[in-house]
Amino acid sequence: MSTAGKSHENVLGADRRPSFFPVDDGANILTPPTDRLGQSVRLSARSLSVMQKEGLLASSDSDKVWRVVSDEGAYLDGFNEAPCPLSFLTVGMVSSYMTELLALAQQRGIAITSVKLVQDNFYTMKGSALKGTMTGGAKDIALEAQIDSESDAETLRALVYDAVAASPLNGLMRGEKDSLFTLTHKGRQVIPDKAKGVPGDVPSDPEGMIEGVHPLPVEDIIRRGDLSPLTDEATSSQGSSLAEEQDRTLHIRGICTLREDGMKLVEQQLFNPHGSIFHFLCDEEGRAPDAISYMAAGIGFCFMTQLGRYAKIAKKHLDAYNIVQDIHFSRGGASGKTGSAGMADPVETHVYLHSDEDSTFARAALDMGEQTCFLHAFCRTDLKARVKVVKG
Repeated sequence: MSTAGKSHENVLGADRRPSFFPVDDGANILTPPTDRLGQSVRLSARSLSVMQKEGLLASSDSDKVWRVVSDEGAYLDGFNEAPCPLSFLTVGMVSSYMTELLALAQQRGIAITSVKLVQDNFYTMKGSALKGTMTGGAKDIALEAQIDSESDAETLRALVYDAVAASPLNGLMRGEKDSLFTLTHKGRQVIPDKAKGVPGDVPSDPEGMIEGVHPLPVEDIIRRGDLSPLTDEATSSQGSSLAEEQDRTLHIRGICTLREDGMKLVEQQLFNPHGSIFHFLCDEEGRAPDAISYMAAGIGFCFMTQLGRYAKIAKKHLDAYNIVQDIHFSRGGASGKTGSAGMADPVETHVYLHSDEDSTFARAALDMGEQTCFLHAFCRTDLKARVKVVKG
């Protein structure tokens, strides 16, 4: 666990199963929530050791449930066994943009010979965790579309801007949406201090459901590569992200291309903090997790990292921290043929803390987890895409 006084056991490294796989009999283990806007996704996740997490993803557009895992690098004393949480959102975003771009191009009769999308996400962390001033932030994204087409540059630029707006993630990126939470501490529900509540019933702690699920055969969905290129912006070092006071900017890149079989291949690069390259497959036909599943995994895992990080900084014991997270998206404006900009409801997260600390700590952990989470900041900040089109 990511706690004071716990050993750094590499649980993922010792697991003989693949890191990412469709779950045998998954539909009887986890189901997505009944969708409200067109599609929905549920992430049920649990903490493992240090910064490692394990989760199950159920998308309303898939008959598969996917097991996914996340880890951090040296900057958070992690083992680098799996992608960091921010990787998943970037991968889901750029894959969703590719889906909408291709669908929109077909609808508009724009012939594209080849396309590559290069997306850069930037986040900030400033303030003191112990003083309660540390806050995560999100900045506008940069999106470069390298398109080989006979259409003129202005036509292609409009295509990319409209594809970004058509993505279901547009509903979380544009406008300001405060996320919703419930808090369960030592098996009892606790009323949060600041976080807004999720209406309705609280589901059961998902830990028992997740443990020991069995894989179905599948090709490697996510592979680790070499270290990302070292740039001047890199400021991280061993344990640097655990500093009690911070003022830093994070930068992660996703490069999306298409395989011959139509699957999206995304190379994720982590510049600051400096980390490894990971290669992801994404697919809307069920051969790999779909875009909304990756986006949901990113938001949930990032929030969990902040829970564990706050406990370490505050030197509090946190034996386990688990979540059930639901997100409701509209269908894509182009791929779903709605003709509208993408929409989403606020993210709903049920939090389960296992700790001998009192409820004051539990409330503080939830509030600081939300306040310092880069991806809940993404949801509560009105963001835009700065688009550049390079015509081939």
